[in-house]
Amino acid sequence: MTTKGIAVNFVKMQATGNDFILVDAQSLERDWPALAVEMCRRHFGAGADGLLLVLPSEAAGLRLRMFNPDGSEAEACGNGLRCFARYAQDNGLVSGDEFTVETMAGIRTVRTRAEKGIRVTMGIPAFAPDAIPIIVERGNEADAAAVIGCAISVGDRELEISAVSMGNPHAVCFLEQPVSDFPLAEVGPLVEHNRIFPGRVNFEVANITGINEVRARVWERGAGETLSCGSGACAIAVSAIVRGLSRSPVDIILPGGTLTVDWDGAGEVLLSGPAETVFKGEWAD
Repeated sequence: MTTKGIAVNFVKMQATGNDFILVDAQSLERDWPALAVEMCRRHFGAGADGLLLVLPSEAAGLRLRMFNPDGSEAEACGNGLRCFARYAQDNGLVSGDEFTVETMAGIRTVRTRAEKGIRVTMGIPAFAPDAIPIIVERGNEADAAAVIGCAISVGDRELEISAVSMGNPHAVCFLEQPVSDFPLAEVGPLVEHNRIFPGRVNFEVANITGINEVRARVWERGAGETLSCGSGACAIAVSAIVRGLSRSPVDIILPGGTLTVDWDGAGEVLLSGPAETVFKGEWAD
């Protein structure tokens, strides 16, 4: 069924400043990448870091699709998943405080009444170069250790990054200088589009401020710098734990607020934090 010409009802939501437009698309058809570009535009649209779609699922309670402001589709989005969970429960689309959501990165379990807001599973981190993906020196294609603390050239800079997939690709750089002083707007696009990341990459800069605390900023693939990033917070915590810099649970302090990441070093990563509705609106076609 085509629904061209019918206005789209939407909800604006945010999770630690990472803001999203959410549409119940269970009975709608649209050119979603194009609509994401239009609706997410700051000043000229509703303004958001991404467009979330609620869809039916045969494998879980509901299905989530997420589009970046440039129209590209994201495999995983921790803050978006928590906003999605809040919406689904508030609007009676699911029953109970715990349910499953199908995403491009796999089935995720959400709990809407966790100790620190909404808690979601984010899958098992992947360090194999092909899984991220990242191009490493020939002969190291299967060596997960090759992506922990590896050097990359970005313009006239040499950065040490740890790469990991949280269902989507991340490159985490631990810094001595305060993250607030780092020229993320300049360096972020160069890392995102670096030739060693064939699918582009999300880029995080981080300061270890305590054994259970990290301060960070994020450059998101397809969105630019955002106030927060759920999968990015997970990538930071996982990288810090793997390198012996932090212990679980880890509070990731981002410009938009704090997210808590739990990881036992082997199983699924758990992400917790707030999510709320900001306003409701109608997008005229």
